[in-house]
Amino acid sequence: MRLSLTALALLASTSALAQTSSPDAIIKPLMQQYQIPGMAVAILHDGKTEFYNYGVASKETQQPITAQTLFEIGSLSKTFTATLASYAAQQKKLQFSDKASTWLPELKGSAFDQVSLLNLATHTTGTPLFVPDDVTNQQQLMNWYKNWQPPAQPGTQRVYSNLGIGMLGMIAAKSLHQPFISAMEQQLLPAMGMKHTYIQVPQSEMGQYAQGYNKQDKPVRVTPGPLIAESYGLKSTSADLIRWLAIQLDEQKVATEWQQAIATTHQGYYKTEAFTQAMMWEYYPLPVSSKQLVEGNSGQRIMKGMSATVITPPQAAPQQAWYNKTGSTNGFSTYAVFIPSQKIAVIMLANKWFPNDDRVIAADKIIQMLAH
Repeated sequence: MRLSLTALALLASTSALAQTSSPDAIIKPLMQQYQIPGMAVAILHDGKTEFYNYGVASKETQQPITAQTLFEIGSLSKTFTATLASYAAQQKKLQFSDKASTWLPELKGSAFDQVSLLNLATHTTGTPLFVPDDVTNQQQLMNWYKNWQPPAQPGTQRVYSNLGIGMLGMIAAKSLHQPFISAMEQQLLPAMGMKHTYIQVPQSEMGQYAQGYNKQDKPVRVTPGPLIAESYGLKSTSADLIRWLAIQLDEQKVATEWQQAIATTHQGYYKTEAFTQAMMWEYYPLPVSSKQLVEGNSGQRIMKGMSATVITPPQAAPQQAWYNKTGSTNGFSTYAVFIPSQKIAVIMLANKWFPNDDRVIAADKIIQMLAH
């Protein structure tokens, strides 16, 4: 097999890096522990990006993982939805102080008279995590919203919620006069230069779409349903997602209005006992321990919620902080981290679900490795 000079140079540089700072010793035992078929890891450090690919996209086909393999990214999608809403606000199409029922008149007279778009963007509505199983279409969803009663005053509790960010996605799209999928695939993703990221994977790209595996090792992929596109519907590659993180770091330039929209999503809006809540991103001031990160990203935090205190005015986004977001579907796992002061970003993608704790610990080890 003949390789171009560029390919040879890339192999040489990857090989040289592998001798010093490869995450192999962190990732391979994790894959073995959870029987993960494939993982893609991308690391941005001091302006350089390195890709590490492990295992296979499908146990049936044995197709190897590459930087162009499509993974379901689960709730990392929420950071894109928040950015779309932030862009709409930059364009004076909406305001985060608006009440949700102003945008969805069928909810006038409901609890959403008291829920702001900022509440939707920061998990502070009090709405639960999952869309109920018996809600299968738009009309049923709106009926559910209309009858929902908040467990506490909106803005006083941080309860992780697909229903909250899902509604924000609906409203952002409405303000832009486009269906949500069109707004994401025709406006946001092209503006980010993300050419291999989709809500609806085109037929021409299906060969790159990894097969996911659930806890029982059964092949699964995300199934359609209300608010999936808005809350956990994106599929993307490690190459596109490390670009997304480079944009968060302002290392990769995009148009000014989009960069401003992104910067707005990094500000601190609510303080919780574990972290500061930005718009879907969460951040921890440095230094932060692995224990703090594990506790903040634990399933218990996601399911049970915690008290939240509004920050007025919003806190300027700190440079000395660990920003992160987890993402899961039944067959995929994602973890994204960026640290502005260190110009470091890490994306980890797997085609099997495994616990957030182990994702956080692995990423922390990778970042500690880079610091030495």
